[in-house]
Amino acid sequence: MVDMPFALHDVVEMKKSHPCGENKWKIIRMGADIRIKCQGCGHSVMLPRREFRKKMKRVIEHAEQ
Repeated sequence: MVDMPFALHDVVEMKKSHPCGENKWKIIRMGADIRIKCQGCGHSVMLPRREFRKKMKRVIEHAEQ
């Protein structure tokens, strides 16, 4: 398995910002699909893992272990 740079409850930055203007997202579910929640308005989006990896820019905050 490939080393994942992100984990559950990490805050990540995506390449494109959300229409509300925020660019910080929290990972709230991981599996074959990844659900992320906007830190600005609270809207959640589910993306296939492959698409999420392409659209993610970087990890802003790592979750506490």
